Amino acid sequence: MAKTLAVSPLAPAAFPDLPVIDGVRFASVAAGVRYAGRTDVMLALLDAGSTMAGVFTRSATRSAPVLDCQAKIGGASDEGVAIIVNSGNSNAFTGRNGIESTRAVTSAVAAATGLPEARVFSSSTGVIGEPLPHERITAKVDELVASLDATGIAGAAKAIMTTDTFPKGSTVTVDLPGGPVKIAGIAKGSGMIAPDMATMLVYIFTDAKVPQPLLQTLVSQINDRSFNCITVDSDTSTSDTLLMGATGASGVAVTEADSAFAEALEGVFLDLAHQVVRDGEGATKFVTVTVTGAASDADARTHAMAIANSPLVKTAIAGEDPNWGRIVMAIGKSGAAADRDLLTIRFGDVLVAEKGWRSPDYREEDGARLMKEPEITISVDLGLGQGTSTVWTCDLTHGYISINADYRS
Repeated sequence: MAKTLAVSPLAPAAFPDLPVIDGVRFASVAAGVRYAGRTDVMLALLDAGSTMAGVFTRSATRSAPVLDCQAKIGGASDEGVAIIVNSGNSNAFTGRNGIESTRAVTSAVAAATGLPEARVFSSSTGVIGEPLPHERITAKVDELVASLDATGIAGAAKAIMTTDTFPKGSTVTVDLPGGPVKIAGIAKGSGMIAPDMATMLVYIFTDAKVPQPLLQTLVSQINDRSFNCITVDSDTSTSDTLLMGATGASGVAVTEADSAFAEALEGVFLDLAHQVVRDGEGATKFVTVTVTGAASDADARTHAMAIANSPLVKTAIAGEDPNWGRIVMAIGKSGAAADRDLLTIRFGDVLVAEKGWRSPDYREEDGARLMKEPEITISVDLGLGQGTSTVWTCDLTHGYISINADYRS
């Protein structure tokens, strides 16, 4: 049986009350993919006419399910859509066996739902390098189809968890000129989290009517400002997948001019991305890193990620040590343009350093006080230009070592 982890101290108070998204139903089941008695497979079935978009890991060793999804995602069809996901085994680095297992699962779902296999998307998450016991999943497909329920999204969120300590969900309703539309999403992710899509599985659904090209544009652009701006440990997974389905069941059409829909969707993306960081393995601090005054936005992102990924910075935060010298170190090593004598550093609203030296008004006890907070903001201004970037991370504690040292046992 899988080890039970203590819920992250940064977790939301409760799983949100996600609304029914007309045109999509969910089911979940315990298939024993890796652990007995644990809900570990979920199925989502979207009505005919739904459009799909997705973004995926750029890992060179991405899994068979990722490759399969990438091959299917741009296809247009009036058929419905199915998404089947298992936890416990990532079906990654499994060679031809991985391809065959993916095909076995998607074929079984296609047969049970009456969909073309090209409209069945699959994801797997968990241990790398072990053959997926796909027969345990295919044996449950009929049961999954029979138990599909429009209210089953919470169960689906639990089924996709691995080292997560809490299920992750987010929702918003937005009023458009044609009427209200709903958006709801779920995610899993805790460790092996870094940009290039971040390391997670994310599934987002809306009852809005969104043409596939526009949906893909929105997903790609918003992903770059949300999931690609988080990091827990700088490691990029083999299995990163974000899929979004628009059922159109509300009858409300979204156009490129509907900025309200894009803003609402970005809010869901950011909420889920932040929840992933809050569930970072062993995390006790949620950290926002903002860099301004860079030579370009790209340079600002490089500096922000250098700070957010630095083990020295992250362990100082874990120890509640306002060691601003480690911020300077991270900036200096990033490779992006910087001038020591133009740097300004703040912890929260406390000015720590300016013009290449500690601020004369800075007091160590002020920095130490801020480091005791569960949410910390580190701000750096480079004084070189107009480039900006904000990323989110967490501290690095012994809990991270314990979770990952025991992960396969």
